[in-house]
Amino acid sequence: MNIEYIEYCINFAVYNKLRIGLMEKKKILYISQEITPYLPESEMSVIGRYLPQGVQERGREIRVFMPRYGCVSERRNQLHEVIRLSGMNLVINDTDRPLIIKVASIQPARMQVYFIDNEDYFQHKYMLADAKGEEFADNDEKVIFFARGVLETVIKLRWSPDIIHCNGWLASLIPLYIKKYYYNNPLLENSKIVYSLYDDGFKKPLNNKFKEKIIVGKITAEDVALVEDPTFENLSLIAVEYSDAVIQGSKKINRNVEEYIQAKAKLFLEFQSKDTYIDAYNEFYDKI
Repeated sequence: MNIEYIEYCINFAVYNKLRIGLMEKKKILYISQEITPYLPESEMSVIGRYLPQGVQERGREIRVFMPRYGCVSERRNQLHEVIRLSGMNLVINDTDRPLIIKVASIQPARMQVYFIDNEDYFQHKYMLADAKGEEFADNDEKVIFFARGVLETVIKLRWSPDIIHCNGWLASLIPLYIKKYYYNNPLLENSKIVYSLYDDGFKKPLNNKFKEKIIVGKITAEDVALVEDPTFENLSLIAVEYSDAVIQGSKKINRNVEEYIQAKAKLFLEFQSKDTYIDAYNEFYDKI
């Protein structure tokens, strides 16, 4: 057989394999409450920073979102507004709330981070509580605005994630909205949802009208019955209820929530050390 023809066949096979591999690259959307270096290092912010990079280096395609808290310096972190994505209004509690999208790059990771911003919700000099530890009264609406803001932006990007990985209670309504509000959107209808549970609770229940504020579209009172009393535990329960899989992000998590996960027979990944979590999470995505 002609040597040139054999080389051609080998090269074509290699090309085909690479092409198929690229076609099958899994897309993962990371929605995180905290990411360093924009915020101080914490258990969650470190995972928010290094997990997407590690998974991207393992051949996945990623997008990353977090809130643009008032303590995140736009100048130091070189944030700039993405005009083509901004300009939308979200109606929360019968009030129009402008959605502003900003972006910054973490150059060593070759990773962009999208920021959800709003002049009313994210202008405090702190994250979710003041210097004395008093939680902000509008945290309930922040949860709603952040969840819907991320998903509306992903739709505007025309990007269809295979996996949506939510980190922290500020992302706890994402599973509900995908399963009950955006369920027939072709960009999100096949997305699988992973929720990471941390020991990051808040002390006081959210506003007592939280349940009513969540409801939009065809979401019913029954769908949100778990947050009749909007405590951290119940917010975690509703996140677990509508997720496809759960990860234990902290060594210690709420015991009642852990029992709820077992009762619901959710696909579950136990706590992983800093040396193993990237590979463990990456392999876990393929089981969902």
